[in-house]
Amino acid sequence: MKRTAKTLDEMLGTIPEAVKNEVDLSFQISDRIDELMHQRGLTKKQFADAIGRRPSEITKWLSGQHNFTISTLGMLSAFFGQPIVTVG
Repeated sequence: MKRTAKTLDEMLGTIPEAVKNEVDLSFQISDRIDELMHQRGLTKKQFADAIGRRPSEITKWLSGQHNFTISTLGMLSAFFGQPIVTVG
């Protein structure tokens, strides 16, 4: 019998390490934003209104699929008074 289904390990093994790192970092950033929103007790709408964005954009940010600019990360760090990303 011919085997057509790949195992998860086989599928993930074909993904370049740089892509894995990018996805991991994207989710870390979205998790950090979500954490800071919850610390302040902000809903997506309240957060969006406070920074002049649409709630749909915040939803995209929190999905882990947004490609943040340095400018946006800087603005978010200033808004929360804490770093979003730490380099070191």
